[in-house]
Amino acid sequence: MGSHPKPVDEEAANLRIQPVAKVKLAPLSASGAAKGSRSGEELYKAVCSACHEAGVAGAPKTGDQAAWGPRIALGYEALVASAKAGKGAMPPKGGSDATDEELARAVAYLANKAGANFK
Repeated sequence: MGSHPKPVDEEAANLRIQPVAKVKLAPLSASGAAKGSRSGEELYKAVCSACHEAGVAGAPKTGDQAAWGPRIALGYEALVASAKAGKGAMPPKGGSDATDEELARAVAYLANKAGANFK
């Protein structure tokens, strides 16, 4: 007597394998600062810190000189280009609406926390 496999309930299977969490960043314009005028620290606190404080999804932690050393060695322009394009799990500009100048300020702020001396 042969047994037949049960039909697969695709909807139930999809519910079981969906991600356990999602990250959605709020637009920075809600912060009250005029677009283009935010400092590196302001942008970092509003967006970047969400992942870089705890090292979420492989993000190098803020102030971790061992993790940031090789990145800093690539130079400021390379770090800015990487942040602008996105890297790994990080979307372009960290998912923010930052201007290129604001993004560059945030890169300098974050890298300087790990020993760089970018302006």
